[in-house]
Amino acid sequence: MRLSLWVFTGICLLVGNSCATNYHKLSGNYHIPGDAAQPDYSNLDFWAAHPAKKDPSDSIPRPLRRQLQDTADADVFFIHPTTYTEKEKSLGWNAPVSDAVLAAKTDYSTILFQASAFNAAGRIFAPRYRQANLDAYFPKNAADTNHALAAFDTAYADVKAAFLYYLEHENKGRPILIAAHSQGSTHGKRLLKEFFDGKPLQQQLVAAYLVGMAVEPDWFSNIPPCDSPSQTGCVCSWRTFKAGYKPDYVAAEPFTALVTNPLTWIRDKPNAPRKANRGAVLTGFNQVIKRVAEARVEQGVIWTRRPHFFGSFLIRNPNYHVGDINLYYLSVRENALMRVRHFLKK
Repeated sequence: MRLSLWVFTGICLLVGNSCATNYHKLSGNYHIPGDAAQPDYSNLDFWAAHPAKKDPSDSIPRPLRRQLQDTADADVFFIHPTTYTEKEKSLGWNAPVSDAVLAAKTDYSTILFQASAFNAAGRIFAPRYRQANLDAYFPKNAADTNHALAAFDTAYADVKAAFLYYLEHENKGRPILIAAHSQGSTHGKRLLKEFFDGKPLQQQLVAAYLVGMAVEPDWFSNIPPCDSPSQTGCVCSWRTFKAGYKPDYVAAEPFTALVTNPLTWIRDKPNAPRKANRGAVLTGFNQVIKRVAEARVEQGVIWTRRPHFFGSFLIRNPNYHVGDINLYYLSVRENALMRVRHFLKK
């Protein structure tokens, strides 16, 4: 029974299925104020993760438990991906942060399985924000495009407000990592450009992990791509697909996106075999699985053959977007910590 549950969870992660049957049960634990206006980030309820409260970002897979984040010398500002995925858009183009089911889904999917990868490197701050619906990335007409752009602006306004609150009340000059996935990276790109790129705050930037979204090679003027595992003040980014597959929207991009190999972290060593992958977290949070996926740089994306874990033969979707971080969980965790240590030595 337990093995079947592990398989089920792993498949859910990789195919992007919310597997949300438990989120409704968990939603009773949430009592977030229902004002539709911008969240008040002085209230911990408006943070999915914050060092002043216990939350899923504090979790460490059992085989990796060794370093506590409350002793960390850096901060991680994590911007979560889209969890508002229903096509009916019953909550509108932007989801209110007060929706308890969506808050539970966010906390026990991305905050647990993604944000936690960075908790050895720093204290985790992850704001709840009025995220845009997934359909904002796939407008069908001009009206949809206008709604989508407005939805992204609303979402970014919240992320920006949360970051400003963090800077004023929490940072106190500490080194900063920006970590994000998918829609979070859409907002992370804007945040880095507005607050760090050629600005005084760039001196506090350990690194940015803008995962699951294309980063144009000329998006930043003064923040370089990461060329080595210990480089600081730089940007990492990757998108993961099955070897041989490139979706139409990637093929249509008029640029080759910035891509970092999440196993080597070295630009002139773009390929790494499965044996270099020391740990994925996919099929149950407390199970770390070795040699799940390789990583091969291929024209702006990462390719891997179908991941290897029990039951993975059931995976038919060649887009491994939901597993961008989880397929390389231990590598990401160790790399973020390495960059912080090198930053502190400067």
